[in-house]
Amino acid sequence: MAEILTQNEIDALLKALQSGAIDAESVKTEEKSKKIRPYDFRRPSKFAKEQIRTIVMIHENFSRLISSSLAAYLRSMIQSEVASVDQLTYEEFTKSLQNPTVINILGLEPLEGSMVLEYAPNLAFAIIDRLLGGSGVYNGYIRELTEIEQMVTKRVAMRIATSIKEAWSNVIDIEPVYHGVETNPLFTQVIPPTEMVILVTINLKVGETSGLMNLCYPFALLESVLDRLSSHIWFASTKKKISPENIQSLKTRLNEAVVPVEVELGRASISVGEMLSLTVNDVIRLDQLIRDPLVVKVGNEEKYYGFAGTSNNKLAIQLYGTKLKGGGKNGK
Repeated sequence: MAEILTQNEIDALLKALQSGAIDAESVKTEEKSKKIRPYDFRRPSKFAKEQIRTIVMIHENFSRLISSSLAAYLRSMIQSEVASVDQLTYEEFTKSLQNPTVINILGLEPLEGSMVLEYAPNLAFAIIDRLLGGSGVYNGYIRELTEIEQMVTKRVAMRIATSIKEAWSNVIDIEPVYHGVETNPLFTQVIPPTEMVILVTINLKVGETSGLMNLCYPFALLESVLDRLSSHIWFASTKKKISPENIQSLKTRLNEAVVPVEVELGRASISVGEMLSLTVNDVIRLDQLIRDPLVVKVGNEEKYYGFAGTSNNKLAIQLYGTKLKGGGKNGK
């Protein structure tokens, strides 16, 4: 249907024609010209912009969840943020991956099909090193995973899958199922190469090791929930009441949180010369009396009082009371 002009627009157009600001021939030529938008039939856009925005919000929530979950699991600093959300063919996704890499195949019941959870080998080896007792440092050597390392990788993938489940809970209740791990992208033919997918790329930093983690959702997997991927449904679902399961999940995460606990035995001031002349069995007199309780810090906050001692031949602190604001204390 042609656009209908208002009377003010018609008057403005006639005035512009009379003054010569607009050429009548150029107006005719512009009307005849048609705006052509290129369309690639090999890459049809199956996700609307609003649906993409909702997927971005879901995975921003997922990014926060995985930061706290992996930090508690690995006992390490975790930083995570959404880098991009794109739709492309599955073939383009697999060709963008390095070989070898770590590809975990997950099912999201009751949705039909499988998704791909992939992360860079440097992240995988750093996580494996951390879980096996190391410091979580990647040595730069890429190789195939051993059977033990594959089992460790499976546990990490299921930990991440739990965060995926929680992030999607505002849209649909899903139950992740682990289907296997693969290192060669060419052997991971979950869907046809020309099928469109949503690719969510996460910037993940584990300790000092940084890398990319990809979540690949085939269109066939999300097709049944596309009508729920809208902003008003998302915000309406986020206002739902907190269930007992949510409260229990929050308590579990709080119990897994790690905080540093420090006890200061006392302080002393000595000269540089005295420090350089210290030898074994020398005694430094502190400003803390042995009969006075020590201050116990949780994080950077002074929380308790206690007395130093040993337990099973290890240094220990026996709590005496709670430190109140203003310097007071509660007894045992």
